[in-house]
Amino acid sequence: MSGRRPGAGFLKTALLVALLSGCAGGGSNERPLESYTAEEIYKKGELELATGKRAKDSLIYFQEVERLYPYTEYAKRALIMQAYTHHKARQYPEARDAAQRFLDFYPGDEDAPYALYLMALSYYDQIDDVGRDQGVTFQALKGMRDVIETYPDSEYARSAMLKFELAFDQLAAKEMEVGRYYLKRRHYAAAINRFRTVVADFQTTSHTAEALHRLVEAYLALGLTDEAQTAAAILGHNYQSSPFYEDSFRLLKGKGLSPEAKGEGWLRTIYRQMVRGEWL
Repeated sequence: MSGRRPGAGFLKTALLVALLSGCAGGGSNERPLESYTAEEIYKKGELELATGKRAKDSLIYFQEVERLYPYTEYAKRALIMQAYTHHKARQYPEARDAAQRFLDFYPGDEDAPYALYLMALSYYDQIDDVGRDQGVTFQALKGMRDVIETYPDSEYARSAMLKFELAFDQLAAKEMEVGRYYLKRRHYAAAINRFRTVVADFQTTSHTAEALHRLVEAYLALGLTDEAQTAAAILGHNYQSSPFYEDSFRLLKGKGLSPEAKGEGWLRTIYRQMVRGEWL
């Protein structure tokens, strides 16, 4: 998991082992948790989290700290640890709920950036392959943007920026996958709409070069040579060393055409922006 784990500075293994052996005996000799202090229960939770086989087994301790000793410093720490533990156990909705409660109760706390980051991370860590619905990717993007904008100077902002870019690339990959599907089945208009989205909305991703090349293919198949030439011109200016440009150039040359900006369609606008820097 990216980012620091809160409360790690309070984990002293030797002390905890002694505590556990001295106050967690088996059978009828085991003391009820109500007889321990908040600190003792909290540290039992940290020990279980650090040494147990299942992260979620430590949750009972953090939850009991909050229940038995509300409004204390250890109750606050226990709440953020609940969010962390749920996330580690891949219980993502529960992690978000705990993190949101922390933000509701302690909005100005030093761990508030971490709580917000955990909420975003709980979506990000659910992003699947590009073949599946990408609704969770949109949630991850929104969450990471919230971290960046709300806590730009926090230690989590840089990680959020990186994950935002990766999730953004994931959405572009999804558009490309669907576009290729339509192109292969000669549904050219539908394919063009997908590739246009990548070129217009995902220019900073790794998929733009291929999207431009696929536009050349689709427009040539429809006989729209101005659009095909303009797409190739943008491709050649920004990605001349790409094999996709070589493929596009070869396609145009086979029809006696060359990469150049022509016509006044949406690609001509992109050409003015990306090649000539005319954004207004």
